[in-house]
Amino acid sequence: MDPLSDAIALLRPSAAVAKPISGRGRWGVRYAAHDAPGFTIVIAGQAWLALDGAEPIRLAQGDFFLLPTTPSFSLSSEPGIACTSIEPRDEAVRHGEPDGEADFLAIGGSFAFERVNAPLLLSLLPNFILITASEGRATRFGRLIELLSEECASDHPGKELIVQRLLEVLLVEALRWRSLGTGNVPAGLLRGMRDLGLARALRAIHADVRESWTVAGLARHAGMSRSAFAARFVEALGCAPFEYLARWRMALAKDALTRGAKSLDRIAVEIGYESASAFSTAFRKRLGCSPRRFASFQLAAASAPM
Repeated sequence: MDPLSDAIALLRPSAAVAKPISGRGRWGVRYAAHDAPGFTIVIAGQAWLALDGAEPIRLAQGDFFLLPTTPSFSLSSEPGIACTSIEPRDEAVRHGEPDGEADFLAIGGSFAFERVNAPLLLSLLPNFILITASEGRATRFGRLIELLSEECASDHPGKELIVQRLLEVLLVEALRWRSLGTGNVPAGLLRGMRDLGLARALRAIHADVRESWTVAGLARHAGMSRSAFAARFVEALGCAPFEYLARWRMALAKDALTRGAKSLDRIAVEIGYESASAFSTAFRKRLGCSPRRFASFQLAAASAPM
């Protein structure tokens, strides 16, 4: 798989909550920051989204926004309106006037990610993704929005399953959207994948994480000099090539330890360490505990009652 597919596969995303949101008249709500990636798809009408410290953004029919890491934000019928603090819920939400036909309709909710690697992998993504109807209408993304809207308006058998699967595909399309467009992209994996030379080097790393990579070797894949490659990598990814490789190896290790099906020797070989001892030393240095202790903690957390 390509690097972005690898990262998303480790996150194992699923649509945890998908609910209808409606509003009528003047209304405004405010959500506190939470660690679940949040999204909204506007089906009809308009609303205003305001993230802390940023100007309000108008959302119209067909627009989609995704917050990979959800900060506090407000959603309102018009900018500058007083907002009421509310908690996220997994049921239909009505804002403003309780009676009468809604003038704003949306699908909103959150995605569940595999938590063990979420902090690292989400740090590689933009903080905010907005795909407007005008941008997505003539694309596959726009067709997915139409399919999702049609399914939500239907009462067909299997509706909930279809909606969940469409949302998961929509998430992947949204995450890679910025890597395919022409706008500015913050430092991270998507920005690196937009640079053809860096993309070749990143694919090489992900294709064989066991390789004893050198900066010079990766630079050859990128078709650059060693110094030019190192500088461009840091600028685009926000870290040096060896740091990216080490982080990715640790992400793979944490995933394997969480699953609990592989020995330390096998994990070490699969991610490029000469021995279980060398792997354990590197793991302890980065995570502050041994691989065995990490695995035990993850097993205990998974077994704990909800």
